[in-house]
Amino acid sequence: MPSKKKITETIASENNGTPNDLSRPTPIERIPATESQKYEELNFIDTSKPVWNYSLLTDEDVLNYQAGTNYQLYKKFGSHSIQVNEVWGMYFCVWAPNATSVSVKGHFNDWKNHEYELTPRWDKSGIWEGFIPHFKLGEAYKYHIVGYAKRKIDKGDPFANFWEKRPHTASITWDMHYDWKDDQWMKNRKKKNALDAPWSVYEVHLASWQRPDANDEETYNTYDQLSERLVPYVKELGFTHIEFMPVMEHPFDGSWGYQCTGFFAATSRFGDPQGLMRLIDTLHQEGIGVLLDWVPSHFPYDAHGLFMFDGTHTYEYADMRKGFHPDWNSYIFNYKRGEVKSFLISSARYWFDLFHIDGIRVDAVSSMLKLDYSRKKGEWEPNEFGGNGNLEAIAFIKDLNATIYRDFPDVQTIAEEATDWPGVSKPTWQDGLGFGMKWMMGWMHDTLDYFKVDPLLRQFQQDKFSFSMMYYYDENFMLPLSHDEVVHGKSPMLYKVPGDEWQKFANLRLLYTYMWTHPGAKLLFMGNEFGQTGEWNYKSELQWELLQFDCHRLLKDCIAELNNLLKNEPALYQNQFTMDGFEWVDLDHRQESVIVFKRKGKKKADDLLIILNMTPVVRNDWQIYTSGKKYKQEIFNSDDKKYWGTGNVFNPGIRSEIVDKGQKKYCITVNLPPLGGIILK
Repeated sequence: MPSKKKITETIASENNGTPNDLSRPTPIERIPATESQKYEELNFIDTSKPVWNYSLLTDEDVLNYQAGTNYQLYKKFGSHSIQVNEVWGMYFCVWAPNATSVSVKGHFNDWKNHEYELTPRWDKSGIWEGFIPHFKLGEAYKYHIVGYAKRKIDKGDPFANFWEKRPHTASITWDMHYDWKDDQWMKNRKKKNALDAPWSVYEVHLASWQRPDANDEETYNTYDQLSERLVPYVKELGFTHIEFMPVMEHPFDGSWGYQCTGFFAATSRFGDPQGLMRLIDTLHQEGIGVLLDWVPSHFPYDAHGLFMFDGTHTYEYADMRKGFHPDWNSYIFNYKRGEVKSFLISSARYWFDLFHIDGIRVDAVSSMLKLDYSRKKGEWEPNEFGGNGNLEAIAFIKDLNATIYRDFPDVQTIAEEATDWPGVSKPTWQDGLGFGMKWMMGWMHDTLDYFKVDPLLRQFQQDKFSFSMMYYYDENFMLPLSHDEVVHGKSPMLYKVPGDEWQKFANLRLLYTYMWTHPGAKLLFMGNEFGQTGEWNYKSELQWELLQFDCHRLLKDCIAELNNLLKNEPALYQNQFTMDGFEWVDLDHRQESVIVFKRKGKKKADDLLIILNMTPVVRNDWQIYTSGKKYKQEIFNSDDKKYWGTGNVFNPGIRSEIVDKGQKKYCITVNLPPLGGIILK
């Protein structure tokens, strides 16, 4: 274990050299000291003992915890700085139902076992608690647990708000108070996060977006440095939201954060929890919403984490047909236990409550829903009705979403769900799972398959291209081009598309034009906006040096313009999840691979006409028959020189002739750029 001095230095270095006063006994605001008086009446406090027998929990708290309906556990479980009998100290509360002894150890007592013993509650709930007077903030600690069959285990605090920086694994007592300055955003975010608002999400892995040393995986920018660099970049690009890959504490960088051990703690790689709060605060002040990846599907087997917490399967299923995840070599939460359900929903609620986030993207929902996920015959057991649904997980997901939308009605929950499970983004009262949106994985696979094909052969793949329009309104879909598509040999986006250098960039601009004009929210992983030439590598940083070349820099400008159009053209977002927002105009020119469709807003005057030329053949004087309004202006051309296009094929004026006055049908004549998309208004 590192010395206390080392921890202090680490924390200071991660806050731009400003040391924290680790000795100040500041109370957390959410448990005012004056409330301690009513709890004193319920507890006999022997002040001669090193740990005072003391509780913040009421009987109702415990009953709701056991029933799976206590969703604010972070306010009383874990460690909290409070005042008892006019003495400041730390209250500890942990669930270890099969333990015979739980004690707190740390630097404060040279990591000795059994000196500071917690007391089990009288109600046999398995909760251990106690108050240690004069215990300071900033102290590293663990629970020493004597568990089932006298197993002796040292565990971090499941409710810790701060952890040591890996490879060290102790929890740290901390004060979570922060003075927010995002009142304007919070007041108006209902409009920004609504389903009929523009959604373009920039997905970011904080460690590898940019590093102090580009090739040293041990160097990290602080949350404050990211505020200075990342926020203006995202604003320049015009994204409406940013999504952080998991920032919850995790021991292994190679898991990208998806093997989490700290479900209530921002990772200390970039600083303390208030650092993340400042980053989110800054994004909000710049009008950018914040989404967090959240992983309630599994957790790793690290010794200091949740696995076998009290010597038994406490948080995970005991039956490994349900409790072990073969894909990720990790363990699955026991959604049947009320205490586990309370833990997980409290975790989600914690990030909305204390960190002001605007949404969570729930990872690996498919693996939670299905008992046979990644399992062969004989490796899983059907549910009580003979099906493959995990009924407990389904109930948990519904309660999760119902709780979040009840308590935070101006946010969104988003499911990464890759099957045809019905009603993922339908309300729970309509027998849906209750998510606000769902990743459109089918669109992603079909689109990439289509654009990988030689342009002259795309005529034979048009059905794959158009298939998503058969079901885009079944769910509230988000179109993802995420981190998963640019790793593990899948190649970067630029090299997924065919052709020479010019054609690759033209194809990529065309793909993005199609994506931004397709119904649904958008998500783009970092680096895709300027066409990385290498796969994403979590150990280094993005290839920022590529921006010295026009082809990459101007591709970034193309994304910024698409985001600008998305925010300023109601037809692209008002009806993005309904059948009213889309209409095919021309799918009959399969051989030429020219595809035309209309995006429609609530007003006909806002309608847009999107024309995609999927081949490198220039098509002058191309005729399109439309109905309704005249299209008078080309408002976007992916072949524009300002995006590194040829700039040779454009439409300064739209030739439009009425062919049926009664039906308001027009013949529009336009010039189509090679591998280009144009938008008419």
